[in-house]
Amino acid sequence: MSKRYPTTPDGRYFVVGGRLWRCTDPGLPESERAKLTAELMRARRAVGVARRSADDEALSAAGAAVDAAKVALGERGPVWWDDGAPDLNRHMARTTPYAAWYRSIEAAST
Repeated sequence: MSKRYPTTPDGRYFVVGGRLWRCTDPGLPESERAKLTAELMRARRAVGVARRSADDEALSAAGAAVDAAKVALGERGPVWWDDGAPDLNRHMARTTPYAAWYRSIEAAST
């Protein structure tokens, strides 16, 4: 994950604006991760094109392609860890078991 966003100590999430976002499955082979990331970027570009052209059908297809790529990357859908911990994707870090960790990095950045 980029150095711009803090990553939870267990590597499951990165934080943007106080919200947890699930990281890509670290168990994916690099070649597969790169392929899927390229697919995700293509799909995101297609979303933009569809929005600019007000093409609802293309927008729906592009959105489905974004979702499929994110599921394949492990960022959505079934979690990639196997210890039974819940998925906290999109939760505010301050309301999760990561709250103390998040407070500590907030304090360190001020």
